[in-house]
Amino acid sequence: MKIINKLSQTVFSVVLASTLFGCTDLEEQVIDEVIGGQSSNPESAMAAAYGQLAEGTFTDHGAVFGLQEYPTDECMLPTRGSDWGDGGKWRALTEFTWGTNNASVSGTWNALNSGITKTLTAIESLEANPDYPNYDLFLAEARGLLALYTYTTLDLFNQAPYRDPFVENAELVFLQADTEIDNLITEVESIIPQLANLGEDNTYNGRFTKQAAYALLADMYLNRAVFKDRYNASSNFNFSEAAVDNSGNDMEKVIYYTSLLIDDNFSLESNYFDNFAIDNTNGSEIIFAVAQENDNIRRSDNDFAYMSTGRAQKPTPDNRGTNASNVEPEFYYTWENNHDDPRFHRYYQYTDGTWFMNDGTTGSVPAEDTRPDTGGLWFHFNRGLQAGQQYGPTLDGNGGFNMTTDGRIAISKLMMEKNTTIPMDYTPELNFDNPLSAVFSQDQINRGVRNFKWEFDPEYGNGTSAVDVPLYRLGGMYVMRAEAYFRNGQVALALNDINTLRTSRTREALFDNAPGKAITSLNEETLYNEIGFEMYWEMYRRKQMIRFGTFDQPYTAKAATQPYLRVFAIPQETIDVTEGINQNQGYTD
Repeated sequence: MKIINKLSQTVFSVVLASTLFGCTDLEEQVIDEVIGGQSSNPESAMAAAYGQLAEGTFTDHGAVFGLQEYPTDECMLPTRGSDWGDGGKWRALTEFTWGTNNASVSGTWNALNSGITKTLTAIESLEANPDYPNYDLFLAEARGLLALYTYTTLDLFNQAPYRDPFVENAELVFLQADTEIDNLITEVESIIPQLANLGEDNTYNGRFTKQAAYALLADMYLNRAVFKDRYNASSNFNFSEAAVDNSGNDMEKVIYYTSLLIDDNFSLESNYFDNFAIDNTNGSEIIFAVAQENDNIRRSDNDFAYMSTGRAQKPTPDNRGTNASNVEPEFYYTWENNHDDPRFHRYYQYTDGTWFMNDGTTGSVPAEDTRPDTGGLWFHFNRGLQAGQQYGPTLDGNGGFNMTTDGRIAISKLMMEKNTTIPMDYTPELNFDNPLSAVFSQDQINRGVRNFKWEFDPEYGNGTSAVDVPLYRLGGMYVMRAEAYFRNGQVALALNDINTLRTSRTREALFDNAPGKAITSLNEETLYNEIGFEMYWEMYRRKQMIRFGTFDQPYTAKAATQPYLRVFAIPQETIDVTEGINQNQGYTD
């Protein structure tokens, strides 16, 4: 794939304050980049290209996350009484009524195009400075980032913009997923020799290394058949097609690239939730992540934790959730007979031995942790899926938590903040008044199991977080390889990978650190569920559902849908001002 050029003559400012490269010292600065004109210095341009990952693109619930998760059977954001109406843009993602003017869809398209633009700026800057230190390495990283942004755009929108940067007055064209997927694979394979191994040349898992390339290639090969036949009405995709280089088939390539990572120096976390904890930087599973810093200067986002937490669930007296997103019953009930799986739920234990049981039996917890920025008390909720009546600290009316006489944080039964007559009883069933409309009345706002998989970082308020967002991690490589083995007829090897995941995770000390239990057989339904157990709420489900043929089926607040809705519409605002672009199949211009 050639390098994509700037798409319009727009001037924008990028605020940077980070040290993305261990071998350099990036100072805070404002960079004015003229699209299609002279680019900034390579160091700053590379920082901007990486920075766009965290500029909401892969960290805001309404961007890539929203498009990959809210239309699926495991996650939704319904309207809750007076909250989360927002013109219907959130529930439209669940109801498959997003059309050509949905603000979330448009915002994601723009964010990904901004990633392409900033990466092109970095490439042009490097091309203009061939003697720049680490030129080959930085250029390969930029090309890898460009492939990631372009692949994600093609996945969601079936096309992506392209203009040759080295041809004067080159025409703007739009790459099509069915043909461009092979070029993307060839491009990423070609840059591997110039990329560093993770940890070499001052790299870390927030930079695009050889290992990131292997993971991206596995992802692209796993979904290549869908890209080539997106609208196949029967979902009978050809997963055994010959690979791009004619060496094996697509699934054998997935097995090859995931095996390189499984056999590398990564290791599965025994505590599954450590992958999504505040201190997950340099976690043993993380291959490539969006690096977030909770320093109130650089952009970071707490959405993945904040969105699912109730308003009356307060990690500190100054913090709260927003009572928005929830797990759908179809996904929740796949966990039946698996509630002892270490990935389903984990209780929190304080250092004095107190367990927060969240069932009314824990009357208080020690006041042992404080917010780093304010010194205020910090309460820890349990992790994983939260169902039933919820408990936690309550406010004393004077800016603090209610406390016991011996100085501990008192725990009480919680009520819904916007309707205090309704207990905070998170129900698996949703039971919308209109089954095809994801709208709750004010007295129904407690409904929906909540997901506390991502740790809530309270520092600097509700909006920022130091939790890095893994785009590729070792657990994902195991489920990719298991699916590839299964599709290749190697069921025993697929079962072995699934059981490796199951038994490598352990429960908390309350359950004697017991490992997860192995299963004895594997069919397509079991494999499908196991992938969900490992990867829920990680921007993975939509692609999985399309591959398995479940995305078009009816589920909560959604009727059966047509294959054209497997991709989103090109925003009408783009259609209106861009010559040569055609709307995706099924949508009206």
